[in-house]
Amino acid sequence: MTTYLFLFFVSFLAATIFPFSSELTLVSLLKVVNNNPFLLLAAASVGNILGSVFNWFLGFYLSKYIKNKWFPFKKIQIKSASKQFNKFGLWSLLFAWVPVVGDPLTFVAGILKVNFILFLILVSAGKISRYFFIYFLTNI
Repeated sequence: MTTYLFLFFVSFLAATIFPFSSELTLVSLLKVVNNNPFLLLAAASVGNILGSVFNWFLGFYLSKYIKNKWFPFKKIQIKSASKQFNKFGLWSLLFAWVPVVGDPLTFVAGILKVNFILFLILVSAGKISRYFFIYFLTNI
C-alpha cells in the first residue's frame, strides 16, 4: 500500500512546479513483480491529475492578485500565455502531461477561468493515456 501512496505523491508533485519524474518512478515500480500494474496506473493517474487540479485552483484564485508586486508572473507574461492558450484552444490541455509546458498550461487555464469540467476531462484523458502508453512500452 505504501508503494501506491508513494507513487501517488510523486505523481502529484510532478504535476506541480516541483521537479519530480512520475514516469521514471512508474516504470521502476512496474518492474517489481509484486506490484499490481493497474493500481500503479491508477495511483499515478489520480495523483498527477490532482496535481494539475491544484495548479488550476491556484491560477483561478490567485488571478485577482496579478497586479500585486509579489505575484510570480507579470501581467505581460499572463497575456502572452493567454494568447498562446487561446491560439491552440482547450485541446492543448490534452498535452498537460508534457514536461516543462504542462504545469504552466494548467495554471494559465485556471487564470483564464477555463470551465473546470472541461479542464478535468481533457487533462485526465491526456494524463491517463500517457501512463497507459508507458505501461505498454514497458511490457513490449
